[in-house]
Amino acid sequence: MGTDQSPPIPTVAVVGLGKIGLTLAAVYAKNGFKVYGADKKEDVVKLINQGKSHVKNEPGLEQLILDAHQNATLTATTETSEAVGQSAITIVIVPVLVDESNNVDYRQIDNAVEDIAKGVKKGSLIIFETTLPPGDTRNRFGKKIEEISGLRMGDDFHLAYSPERVYSNRIIDDLRRYPKVIGGLNSKSLELAKDFYQKALGCELIEVSTLETAEFSKIAECVYRDVNIALANELAQFAEEKDVNIMEVITAGNSQPYSHIHLPGIGVGGHCIPIYPYFFMNKGLPEGLTTKSRAINDSMAGFAISKIEKELGSLENRNVLILGLSYRENVKEPTKSSSLLLMDLLKEKKANVYMNDPLFSDIEIQNYGVNPLSMEDSLVTEMDIIILQAFHQAYENLNFSQFKNCKLVLDGRNKLNRKELTDLGIRYEGIGIKGEKNDG
Repeated sequence: MGTDQSPPIPTVAVVGLGKIGLTLAAVYAKNGFKVYGADKKEDVVKLINQGKSHVKNEPGLEQLILDAHQNATLTATTETSEAVGQSAITIVIVPVLVDESNNVDYRQIDNAVEDIAKGVKKGSLIIFETTLPPGDTRNRFGKKIEEISGLRMGDDFHLAYSPERVYSNRIIDDLRRYPKVIGGLNSKSLELAKDFYQKALGCELIEVSTLETAEFSKIAECVYRDVNIALANELAQFAEEKDVNIMEVITAGNSQPYSHIHLPGIGVGGHCIPIYPYFFMNKGLPEGLTTKSRAINDSMAGFAISKIEKELGSLENRNVLILGLSYRENVKEPTKSSSLLLMDLLKEKKANVYMNDPLFSDIEIQNYGVNPLSMEDSLVTEMDIIILQAFHQAYENLNFSQFKNCKLVLDGRNKLNRKELTDLGIRYEGIGIKGEKNDG
């Protein structure tokens, strides 16, 4: 009489355990995979192996990590080649950013791919989810893996690209909600990738014809948003010249079903929109709307400062408080935040720059060369100017009466109660909203 044997548990390596990589690993573990996570940060690996998440403010993630730890379905290591060697499938979600000159910075992912190549086995499937310039999956990374491993892509190992498309603070929900775009090196790679994502995520799948199409689609999404935010910012500036409130314009205009005017603001930040357009611009698209939009959106911090100077004159020795180091509301992420541009400009104007952000410690804020300011600090009464950059939930009921010396609030997200401020004798300025002219 034979003994029943359970089928082997499918194995997957996740290379890069940041907020997206860790969430992917936890969801895969929940959906029946044995997951080997790899990250170069020892403190991250240690926490995961204790059943703890280093990523906070991501609903549901901490419980998934604990469950995976208790079920022994997720372990982590600093040895990428070891994780890859234990797995049939490898997911690569290592950051690719730009340097100070906006050139693509491949250092982290190049190192990761070298380690992957040392551990890859014949028959393995490698899927890149990191946003990449079109052609990189095949020509930069596929060839590098071939060179180091001695295996041939398409024959000895399979290669696919499927961009991450999620939003911080709702990654788990977005993994279910958003269709997964998938491109493969060949039909076999595509079929294997489809089979994996059907089991691992259970979401809708969109097949595209090539790796490059899938890579292009992710950057196109970001360029679309950057261009349309730039249009909103351009219209907002023109609206001020015409004494028109842009927020009224947007509400009225978007009542037409083919109009989708985005919201203007003090700038665009984060890992995606201000970075990925350069993956086109530096690879053969140096002019046009993509380039112009980047310039417009990065100029909005300067536009905001000029509005303040027009009303109050010189900013030298003025106490300026920025609300929000993060690039957007309710996320602890300073990458490319407009606050960084604001800080630099205000320092050039010789202002005294203060920062409040409830998601960051005083030391973290000080590392950016500005003064942290708690709302309980008596110095709040000495602030001359307040600039709202990130409308965190903590600011929704902020008591502005405590800012007894404040002369002007620049609402960089058009979110504050204008009447409340003007009733306190504080001048209000928004983006596309001028001071007193639109009060009536």
